[in-house]
Amino acid sequence: MNILFLCTGNSCRSILSEGVFNHLAPAGLKAISAGSQPAGQLHPRAVALLYNKGISTEGYYSKSWDDLPVTPDVVVTVCSNAAGETCPAYLGQVIRTHWGLDDPGHVVGTEEEIESAFEHTYDIINARIKAFLSLPLEELKDDRVRFKEELDRIGTIGT
Repeated sequence: MNILFLCTGNSCRSILSEGVFNHLAPAGLKAISAGSQPAGQLHPRAVALLYNKGISTEGYYSKSWDDLPVTPDVVVTVCSNAAGETCPAYLGQVIRTHWGLDDPGHVVGTEEEIESAFEHTYDIINARIKAFLSLPLEELKDDRVRFKEELDRIGTIGT
């Protein structure tokens, strides 16, 4: 099963999600990330945070959803509604869900406040991905309605 974490810039939240998912996922599950308007580079704080958590970002780069190496089975948008962002809509026969997150890359403040925003975003992503991975995926893959309901529920964790 291929999971696509999608955001506008593909530099921070979607990269954090891809890294955490691939770090925790068992064989047979793989995350990729992309953006509708890729920033062209990864946010350095996102890369540093993953590195500090022992999560590799080797091979990760900011890419367009037009350049995906595989067709996703599930698309998770991670853009924030509150920040006035337009979250991209992936067109295709996939299960879609929205796990809105504020972009810690836009936080302005002290070093501690910015670091805290990144940690908070990481914690939410980590909790949501652990909840995803605890789902009975073998059972849900044949019940798209129930699978989407579970994914939508997971999107409320940490809000």
